[in-house]
Amino acid sequence: MNLPNLLTLLRLFLVPVIFYALARGFFAVALVIFFAAAITDALDGWIARRYHLQTRLGAVLDPVADKLLVVTTVITLTWLQRIPLWLTVAIISRDLLIVGGGLLYLLLIGKFSIHPTLLSKWNTALQFVVIVFVLLEAAYRWRMPLLPVFALVFVTAVASGGQYVWVWSRKAIAQDRASGQS
Repeated sequence: MNLPNLLTLLRLFLVPVIFYALARGFFAVALVIFFAAAITDALDGWIARRYHLQTRLGAVLDPVADKLLVVTTVITLTWLQRIPLWLTVAIISRDLLIVGGGLLYLLLIGKFSIHPTLLSKWNTALQFVVIVFVLLEAAYRWRMPLLPVFALVFVTAVASGGQYVWVWSRKAIAQDRASGQS
């Protein structure tokens, strides 16, 4: 166990706390907790890379913590009618596509390594931004037009999901060609 893994575990622990705060209507508290969780996400990766503390546990836990944090928060905010259902469906569908595609690739083709694309990183960052904006609006009646931000997250979620399908398909075709030539 090292500091990046502890930060990831802290983020996992904060998921039900954020849910509780949102369900009770404590939007300012949820905003602070979500922001702290987002900071742990940035910190754990930076510390792990900077000090060569990457572990298999961290490689598995970090994306799980990120997905649980975002999905739980987005679903809860949708339930509270703060985020539109179409955006939540796009975010969750992208995640299911990535996880399902990875499992399918593993079962049909074999071991693979996945590296987040730049578009995927942008989409994840935008998901965090949209959640912060929605929580600011809910907590402090902060007004900003959210529809353009929602649309941007939607477009990057769909494009990122499509990009993963494209990349994995090309890898599968290359693998099939390589095994056919052997």
